[in-house]
Amino acid sequence: MIAADTSTWIAFLQGEGGEDAELLDKALEDRQVLMAPAVLTELLSDPELPPAVAVSLSEVPLIELTPGYWERASALRAQVLGQRVNARLGDALIAQSCIDRGVPLITRDRDFRAFTQAANLDLMIASHKG
Repeated sequence: MIAADTSTWIAFLQGEGGEDAELLDKALEDRQVLMAPAVLTELLSDPELPPAVAVSLSEVPLIELTPGYWERASALRAQVLGQRVNARLGDALIAQSCIDRGVPLITRDRDFRAFTQAANLDLMIASHKG
């Protein structure tokens, strides 16, 4: 199982090439993708998103949040911020979802490196064309 960050989902949905989009495509084909709730929220927030795509995205199984999730996510973000590194709230929520489930995260966003260093997030920062 894998999860993909919003940056990878957007590239995939726009038909962009790249290792991350290819990995996501293959994982979807094999039904090996879980959706981080914060990623689904970000994707469905796009007012230009076609309704059929919204339905398809909503059908990807969600990573279930476990008790203490919000406290763990806030502690993770505080740890990264304490290192004087950028830690967006959405990124912290996505990272904690993946950490809790032990699911690797595919992304184009290098900001997630801080969560790898802070909490051993299994991260695949993919190269991409373009």
